Amino acid sequence: MSWLEVRRAAGDAARRHIFHQICGRHPVTETVAALDTYDVRFPTSRQRDGSDAMNPFPDYSAAYVVVRTSAGREGYGLAFTVGRGNDVQVAAIRALAPLVVGRPVHDLVADMGGFSRQLTGDSQLRWLGPDKGAIHMAAAAVLNAVWDLAARSAEKPLWRLLADMSPQQVLDLVDFRYLRDAMTERQALDLLISGQRGRAEREARLLADGYPAYTTTPGWLGYDDDRLVRLSRAAVAEGFSLIKLKVGADPAEDVRRLGIARQALGPDVAIAVDANQIWGVAEAIAWMEQLRPFNPYWIEEPTSPDDILGHAAIRKAVAPIRVATGEHAANAVIFKQLLMADAIDVVQIDACRVAGVNENIAILLLAAHFGVPVCPHAGGVGLCEMVQHLAMFDFLAVSGSTEGRMLEYVDHLHEHFVDPVLLRNGRYQAPLLPGGGARIHPASVAEFSYPDGPQWHVGRHG
Repeated sequence: MSWLEVRRAAGDAARRHIFHQICGRHPVTETVAALDTYDVRFPTSRQRDGSDAMNPFPDYSAAYVVVRTSAGREGYGLAFTVGRGNDVQVAAIRALAPLVVGRPVHDLVADMGGFSRQLTGDSQLRWLGPDKGAIHMAAAAVLNAVWDLAARSAEKPLWRLLADMSPQQVLDLVDFRYLRDAMTERQALDLLISGQRGRAEREARLLADGYPAYTTTPGWLGYDDDRLVRLSRAAVAEGFSLIKLKVGADPAEDVRRLGIARQALGPDVAIAVDANQIWGVAEAIAWMEQLRPFNPYWIEEPTSPDDILGHAAIRKAVAPIRVATGEHAANAVIFKQLLMADAIDVVQIDACRVAGVNENIAILLLAAHFGVPVCPHAGGVGLCEMVQHLAMFDFLAVSGSTEGRMLEYVDHLHEHFVDPVLLRNGRYQAPLLPGGGARIHPASVAEFSYPDGPQWHVGRHG
């Protein structure tokens, strides 16, 4: 029997096992009754929270999804945007509803790999990407909501549900069609099998010590000096060993702000910088030469997220400063090329940008295969709550390491989530409630729904 035939047979067995593990509590008659979408926007631009060189006045927003079943179960997901784009994002999610509503729940969660391919492979909707943009992010929101439903049904946090899967089960979630020239199924399976060794000990460490974090909270470009100093000192007191500052609007101002941050932080806390794609390749190299005296830990998004060769040129020119990117990388193929071209030192996944949990698992496997650490992006509404599950799964089942790995933290909007992140001594504490973290309090959905929520009436008329 060939390798492919062995894998297909094992995949069929894995799907059957997933059905019994995750779906045992779903009656075979249970169907998806509704896919409800809400336009939720938070007026963060009023205080310049989230501001950077490319996005000076963002309103953190969520195209929020609730998958409802005929048995009264619910699953929650979202796509993160920063304002008016939410109109387009909500419409894209609604366009996917006919692919989900009316289908048996156990059919979806028993074959999450197949379901992912169905969502991203619809020929007419795929035309809008393919595998990128609002329609791809819509697939992420829906798929993540179904993963949330599966984790709730299994009464596990998502990180544990994923880590409890066998290597073959995890492998079956990934579409290798465009990845085999960089990583084959057998290589990925070997990584996952290796990742099982020491898993119990790592989980005990995770539960006891948490997962390392860094913070962007002090570093938004629109903050004044006093706020930069106050929040930098608070970050040190809270146990963070790295903070990130936004740069790219004015080189002299960047130099000045980095000097202020260094004085406030002291000598032992590292500083990363983030340009949010504002530069061309030559400009990025020249700008970073001016910032080199501050020894930045990394430069994040120095140029267009699609420019593989540009990132490679920047990395070569600014070394030993690391190059990090990924929050706007549209799909696993972009990550494959960045890694094959030796264009980045740090992979930054995003829970909502690519097509959800499945494609992020593919990226985690690619990063482990190439030996590049993953430091997830979490600068947005709900992103901390969601992406922590992927980072913890990576630690337990894929990379097996936290060396060189940190999870971003921003101190914004967590109070609106039913299971908000918990940090202690600069480390994420593993969430223990079932689900994937995206559930927003119904009162917050009502308060910040756009354009009719009370907060937006205040913003227009108050």
